[in-house]
Amino acid sequence: MTAGLWQNWVLPGIWITVQLLVYSTVLAAVVAFGVGAARTHRSRTVRFLAGAYTEIFRGTSALVLMFWLFFVVPPLMGWQLVPMWAAVLALGLSYGAYGAEIVRGALNAVPKAQREAGVALSLTPWERMRLILLPQAVPEMIPPFCNLLIELLKGTALVSLLGVGDVSFAAYLVRLATQESAQIYTISLVIYFLLALAVTRSMKALERRTKRNIGIEPEPGLLGGMLSRRAGAETAGATVTGGAAK
Repeated sequence: MTAGLWQNWVLPGIWITVQLLVYSTVLAAVVAFGVGAARTHRSRTVRFLAGAYTEIFRGTSALVLMFWLFFVVPPLMGWQLVPMWAAVLALGLSYGAYGAEIVRGALNAVPKAQREAGVALSLTPWERMRLILLPQAVPEMIPPFCNLLIELLKGTALVSLLGVGDVSFAAYLVRLATQESAQIYTISLVIYFLLALAVTRSMKALERRTKRNIGIEPEPGLLGGMLSRRAGAETAGATVTGGAAK
């Protein structure tokens, strides 16, 4: 593969994929926290509307929704969405519905006594959510959010069907130009893997930070665990040796 193909198609494709991921993640996060919090609201009407949204967008295909926003909405509304924003809307709304269930489950997992303590302190519902519920729920949301974010990253490949020049579309163009499939699709797999790895490492760091903020010592990573076990074994060995010497 030539340097021109990298500069003109592959590298711009990586940048577009990153933009799609960031924009869709922001929209999905807003939807997830808004709808997820609404699922725990006292009002039955609010809970019903939030539940209806979740069921509708979880039960529809993100790809079909993308096509619907791009091909059906313009004749109905009289304005045209560019492919990039049709893709962002479809991915953000769809994956936000999945995220809403994560938020709902994490909020409901906070002990009831914590809510009652907020009421006893005369905190408003927003203050209870901001000061009591979210600080305890967010660390529990991050691992499933990490999985969802990686799925969203892989879902960005759907936008190639609208002609958006992401990694998948760039790989398709390179294959047409070079008539070689193995090299470019192997490179595409590596690119998605590296992007997913960056997402995973970032979410792990965020999880450790949020746990420390509420006084929970996070579990050490793979390398940290190996070093801790090794240090523990050396300490135990030194203790046994010292005892034997006495």
